[in-house]
Amino acid sequence: MADNKRIDSRRMGEMEEGKLLLSLAMPIMLSMLVQALYNIVDSIYVSRVSENCLSALSLAFPAQNIMIGLGTGTGVGVSTLISRALGRRDTASANRVSGNAVFLAFCCWALMALFGIFGADAFIHSQTDIEDIRMHADSYLRIVTIGSLFMYLQMCVEKLLQSTGLTRLSMWTQMFGAVTNIILDPFFIFGWCGLPALGTAGAAIATVLGQAAGMGLGFCLHRRYNREIRIGREDLRPDLRIIKGVYRIGFPSVVMMVVGSATNYMMNRILIGFTPTAVAVYGSYFKIQSFFFMPVFGLNSGMIPIIGYNYGACRKDRIYRTFRYGVLYASFFMLLGFLMFQLMPDKLLGIFSPSEHMLSIGVPALRRISISFLFAGFCIVAGAVCQALDHSAASLAVSVLRQLVALIPAAWLLSRTGDVNMVWWSFPIAEIMSLIASAFFLRSAFRHMERVLSGNLPEPAEP
Repeated sequence: MADNKRIDSRRMGEMEEGKLLLSLAMPIMLSMLVQALYNIVDSIYVSRVSENCLSALSLAFPAQNIMIGLGTGTGVGVSTLISRALGRRDTASANRVSGNAVFLAFCCWALMALFGIFGADAFIHSQTDIEDIRMHADSYLRIVTIGSLFMYLQMCVEKLLQSTGLTRLSMWTQMFGAVTNIILDPFFIFGWCGLPALGTAGAAIATVLGQAAGMGLGFCLHRRYNREIRIGREDLRPDLRIIKGVYRIGFPSVVMMVVGSATNYMMNRILIGFTPTAVAVYGSYFKIQSFFFMPVFGLNSGMIPIIGYNYGACRKDRIYRTFRYGVLYASFFMLLGFLMFQLMPDKLLGIFSPSEHMLSIGVPALRRISISFLFAGFCIVAGAVCQALDHSAASLAVSVLRQLVALIPAAWLLSRTGDVNMVWWSFPIAEIMSLIASAFFLRSAFRHMERVLSGNLPEPAEP
């Protein structure tokens, strides 16, 4: 074990920064691309049923995103507490945190199931009065929320695997769930092999079954290979101290997802005032852009421990070089996305079986929105650097500024022109404001780092 730690230290402190960043980020990037595939499959199949079905998924997405954000934030807190306990060689505490993670998975499910039963229809109705879209969106949202127990348990077991370094096994659970969803989708959506054609409800059923498959494989891998965590019956007893610790760490992640969901909800309301097709375009854009943004988020996950390690080691030269490589790699992905959105927007939208009306709105939409990609890479990397340098509140502040202070007001004002194509300019406007704020907070974080490493402030506390 000691030899492995020395190897990791030498790697984090001595390996060339660009190579190190890619070596840490590539598995995470692959996992996130799988997640992006998972998210887009339902929309591709459902678009072949009708455009209203595609719009229905877009209207359900904000609530579904909150559902995912609740699990993600809980998982961030759980994995952090487990890692700290294992670092202290306190397996009893790690087991108690793991048991409480299972308990919290059931709590999250109960909360979302209640929303699905009693609030889904009102949520969809608040966005549209078109009966056909409401029916499809309501059925989809009810099923994915009531069946979300499998998703929360899958996310829970993934964190148990990741916390003990078994990241490849965690990736396999995601891939297995995604492949299961892809295979089952046409059977339930189109009614293959004698099954009823259920449309959006079928997509929801396939999603839930895919999550159940991923959960099942995850727990099998955990029981077989995860020797460091063994959950006993007594560990499942809720511990308020542990639960508070989980959400003290994970709450900012939940808030950021809620902010994103609120933004999507308000954009849906603005766009549907023009035509449901604009909502379908917006939902399609979100699915496509994830293939360019997800690798950048994976890059961030690889960059944060490098910067954190070298912060503790007082190696500011390596921090600056890692940041520059991060911006370089992120800008590559964003430039690739920009070029594809500019040169072939009709081909990208083509995977959703668009009507001519959808293409007439969607082609200029993708071209205008993608201008924001030119600034987004720097903003995302700057947020990760701030997190690694103990300025995580800056990331939350930039997210709120970009989405609620800039994007939505700009979209609303531009919608007053009566031209839906003007609304898409709100994305570049918001990203430019995000760029200015990100540069400000990044400069502040670097200045604070310089003072700490020069001895003018106390060194960063150990986690």
